[in-house]
Amino acid sequence: MNIVVCVKQVPDTYSERTLKASDSTLDRDAADAVINELDEYAVEEGLRLAEAHGGEVTILSMGPARAADTIRKALSMGADKAVHLVDDALAGSDVLGTSAAIAAVLGQVGFDLVILGSESTDARTGVLAAMLAERLGVPQLSYANEVKIDGTAITIHRLTDYGYDTVQASLPAVVSVVEKINEPRYPSFKGIMAAKKKPVTVLSLADINVDPGEIGLASAATQVVSFAKRPARQAGTIVTDEGDGGAKAAEFLATQKFI
Repeated sequence: MNIVVCVKQVPDTYSERTLKASDSTLDRDAADAVINELDEYAVEEGLRLAEAHGGEVTILSMGPARAADTIRKALSMGADKAVHLVDDALAGSDVLGTSAAIAAVLGQVGFDLVILGSESTDARTGVLAAMLAERLGVPQLSYANEVKIDGTAITIHRLTDYGYDTVQASLPAVVSVVEKINEPRYPSFKGIMAAKKKPVTVLSLADINVDPGEIGLASAATQVVSFAKRPARQAGTIVTDEGDGGAKAAEFLATQKFI
């Protein structure tokens, strides 16, 4: 089975994240870069499926040169090889442009199953999997907290507010997973050392026959019109209890329309 797991390098959520004044895009150099947390669950699920059914796990990432660190992290978990799409023209791409570029890579490398985290911590659109499935013309199974494969049949439990739905389709397919699906393994020292020797194919837009004029910030269908820094937190209200503290607290809550 040919399993491709898409991973993204994102700013660490514990870092201060800012937008660039020049073009209103995320300033990725201003924060520590890490692998998108939900993508770790996707990598783990890909590894488990490959171990159960045989085949290879390929990591696919689109991003600047430093995204190679994220790729190596995924390889150190046990993936077999990777593809890194790098091109200056990709900078500022929205999810439409991103899906077009990644779909082109997937069409070139081939796949039986594509696995993604349900969303990234920087954009939080949660629609990339659906867009990839549409562009590739294959079924989409989203928000999976369990995946089972039997021959060419794939069945997931789709997480819902009331429990889960059982969704079935045929391979090839695109699946997005949630954090409840598994517990990602920690890379071993042996895995970290082995990752340094695993093959990583580097591609540009020219290699996948995508017009740079259709990708990037200038061609994005969405844009940030304006932004402002979050206002400083104001001092809280202190209620002194002089025998009527309960009444004062209730009055305050009423003025804030909490009660």
